[in-house]
Amino acid sequence: MSEQTPSPLAPIEPRLRWLLPADLYVAAWIDPSTANLTRVFEHLRTLQHVLYDYIPREVAQAMVQPAAEPTTWQEGTLMFTDLAGFTPLFESFAVYGRAGAEALHKVLNEYFSQMIATVSKSGGNLLEFTGDAMLIQFPRQQHQNDAAMAIRAGLRMQRAMQQFAVIETAQHTLSLNMRIGLHRGRFLSANIGTPRRMEYVLLGRVVQQTKRAEASSKIGRVNISQTVADQVTEQFRLEPSVPGYHFVVDDFTDEQLGEYDISLKRRRMVGGILLDRSTAGVIEAIDDVLQRTEQLASYLPRPVLTLLVESAADRKLRPEFTDLTVMFVNLTGVPGAADQAPPGEEYALIDALSRAFALINAAVEAQGGVLKNVSCDYIGSSMLIYFGVPNAHTNDSLRAAAAALTIRRVAMEHGPAIAGDTGISISCQIGLARGPVFAAEIGEPRGRRELNILGDIVNTAARLMSNAKSNQILITEPMYNEIAHSFRCEPLPPMALKGKAVPVRLYALHDWLEQSR
Repeated sequence: MSEQTPSPLAPIEPRLRWLLPADLYVAAWIDPSTANLTRVFEHLRTLQHVLYDYIPREVAQAMVQPAAEPTTWQEGTLMFTDLAGFTPLFESFAVYGRAGAEALHKVLNEYFSQMIATVSKSGGNLLEFTGDAMLIQFPRQQHQNDAAMAIRAGLRMQRAMQQFAVIETAQHTLSLNMRIGLHRGRFLSANIGTPRRMEYVLLGRVVQQTKRAEASSKIGRVNISQTVADQVTEQFRLEPSVPGYHFVVDDFTDEQLGEYDISLKRRRMVGGILLDRSTAGVIEAIDDVLQRTEQLASYLPRPVLTLLVESAADRKLRPEFTDLTVMFVNLTGVPGAADQAPPGEEYALIDALSRAFALINAAVEAQGGVLKNVSCDYIGSSMLIYFGVPNAHTNDSLRAAAAALTIRRVAMEHGPAIAGDTGISISCQIGLARGPVFAAEIGEPRGRRELNILGDIVNTAARLMSNAKSNQILITEPMYNEIAHSFRCEPLPPMALKGKAVPVRLYALHDWLEQSR
């Protein structure tokens, strides 16, 4: 292009910078021929489909409904699942490096593909992955019992686990199992953040109680709360679980249970059609598909978005075993504040939470990390954050510690605004751990999926978070060894953690050392 001839892409170039691979961006800018502009259009259309699969269907569908409310109260049945047996599988495959990563990826995606397909055919909607766990929604139905639909889905899912009962590896014969918990009620859904980074969240004690139902379940069982049981006493046989919960007895024949409740056609975002192949026509088509792609892109962390942009043509990310620094942050009291907010005040709560999330995400991005998602936990609203994938730094542990201190300050400063007039105290708990993980694109290979991290170290960081005191940051000894020269850390008595044979040595992170500032 000469200086006298502006590129036809100039009006929309700022919007394209982060959504085109580097080579395609340069080619289209230097030579904006119809052929190169068509390549831009085709890339954006492909990227749109990839991004659509990365976010909950409810979020994507709301984008094409101009009247959709960003914050709404919903009612229905929620399901929480957790996978048992992953750690031995991880250890068996990790010794084989790249080949082991591919083999483990195949097993996991067979599992998730089977579960997601069963959920979809049963009328459910996968909302989030957190490690190897899933949160699934069965919306209130006008002519069907959503609690019964969720139970039937759970029974089908447990039956499908039979194909993972025997997994042969070179060292061992292993198995995967699953626990399922169900609860029903009213919860608040909202979009929080900024146009640069959005997040879809569910808030309320109903979400927490669903996770408690899973925690009190057993391998191979569907555990339901009393609220769900009251909806289905005529349809299922129940037996006692822990107080307030019941196990569903699967005494159905294959014909009685069936394979699905409702037949769902796969819904996808409109991909855009290129009808006019003149320069002006292609630019108009690019602008049209760009608007939808931008909306979807805002729900992904920037490093993950960049990775997907560069790999969109292959539509595949390579799985790997790697060492990461993993952080869990819990904002205690947030779900209760949503339930106790006076009518109409939930919007103020969401606004305050949105500002806090934006500041926390900015602190993570500034240090080169990834804030994966926000999820209701047993005692609050937790965030999974990690450093080292897709961008690794030699000082990721230092970066994570610095981000943790900033996040604690944000939580302390913005907690009162989030709580509003509910009388609930909002504080934070933070856990930091470093170690090996499995990082991969998990889910359906051509359907609902996310870049995810799994491994024992993820569970360790979550348990540190749960055991931290108000506004305390707990770190493991390997983490301490990497940051002790730069941060003040207080040694603590060894602590017993779930899944650990012996108590774990821990430290409390306080602040930068003066000489390191």
